[in-house]
Amino acid sequence: MANTNATAQGREPADASPVDAQALDEVVTFTSELIRIDTTNRGGGDCRERPAAEYAAERLAAAGLQPAMLERTAGRTNVVARIEGTDPTAPALLVHGHLDVVPAEPDDWTVHPFSGEVRDAVVWGRGAVDMKNMDAMILSVVRAWERAGVRPRRDIVVAFTADEEASAEDGSGFLAEEHADLFEGCTEGISESGAFSFHAGPGMTLYPIAAGERGTAWLKLTAHGRAGHGSKVNRSNAVSRLAAAVARIGDHRWPVRLTPTVRAALAELARLHGVPADVHAPDFDVDELIGKLGPAAALVEPTVRNSTNPTMLDAGYKINVIPGHATAYIDGRMLPGAEDEFAQTMDRLTGPDVEWEFDHREVALQAPVDSPTFAKLREAVERFDPDGHVVPYCMAGGTDAKQFSRLGITGYGFSPLKLPAGYDYAAMFHGVDERVPVEALHFGVHVLDHYLRSA
Repeated sequence: MANTNATAQGREPADASPVDAQALDEVVTFTSELIRIDTTNRGGGDCRERPAAEYAAERLAAAGLQPAMLERTAGRTNVVARIEGTDPTAPALLVHGHLDVVPAEPDDWTVHPFSGEVRDAVVWGRGAVDMKNMDAMILSVVRAWERAGVRPRRDIVVAFTADEEASAEDGSGFLAEEHADLFEGCTEGISESGAFSFHAGPGMTLYPIAAGERGTAWLKLTAHGRAGHGSKVNRSNAVSRLAAAVARIGDHRWPVRLTPTVRAALAELARLHGVPADVHAPDFDVDELIGKLGPAAALVEPTVRNSTNPTMLDAGYKINVIPGHATAYIDGRMLPGAEDEFAQTMDRLTGPDVEWEFDHREVALQAPVDSPTFAKLREAVERFDPDGHVVPYCMAGGTDAKQFSRLGITGYGFSPLKLPAGYDYAAMFHGVDERVPVEALHFGVHVLDHYLRSA
């Protein structure tokens, strides 16, 4: 990006928004065109993000940047570029989005999931909220800055990653391990799953900003038994053993474990709902409070405990043959500080006849909600929606922020969208008929621009 002084060039001063009509048009176009690039990640290594990476890199280069395209595996491409700030003493800020998406079955959708169709002022398709919309916002803002001659105060490192929807081994994990130098000076980062409007009831619009993530604990369970004919008595049936363990795990009620982020979220939601609650009291009943929060309960309920949900089963090859082994997979999530408890509980729930192991594991994250960074994020949202209420929350799942945390980068979920009432943002993630309103994209561009220039 050209290192010119905007005022000296006779343009807007840097504190005035450079977001113009072109930027608002481009965010819609970029979202649509990125959706049309099928970057489905099924987790088997067959995804190829390179076409989307080339698309992003071309638009960054057109904004005067020098994007690096990096691969661990051929076709699994990442893009990283740095925008030089005006204050060389300020720490750098990472802004990242992933290019891959989860699978979509066209027959289940109202429109083809990779059409990127814009219908009735809504952009449809896989990635519309997870997260090619944010990718498009980043590109739109960077290009608007170039046109206006604007530079941020801090260095901004922009990263578009591969493989977020699986292990991140070809994406942010690879970047953190092999290209840490590209993120030199970065102390905070922002990415997906935060600053979206959540309608908690009449007259109450919340904007949850993520300041934490539960840890990932994907598990593989294996039961061994005696193979035999399906018509015979078999007291060592691997399928029966596995099924019993899976049922115990699925039925288990994990104890409450509150992190500072979740306590802050509960306190703020209680205040907004007019519900007296001392979230630090020894006898605080979190379930009682959650029951009084109405729709807003969905923001905190998944994160007050560890969780284990059975997701996949694999056993046998013929209906009249009892197999010698059976396998199941569990999507487990761990809160920080509860790792030992998690392992001990899994030992008990699986029992002596079923082995378990981590298939994929990532640490939990916490970010301070009383920090200047969170205050700036709050101010950016409330500037464009003064009637909205920013609240902290912890993500139930995880993002690339886990990988970048290894570089000492504190991650926040911040991909701003102002959505109409009745729009189920959470259902869009990995769901059918994923879509995003054009006006929500416009809001996101304004908020993102303001935050990045004021950070």
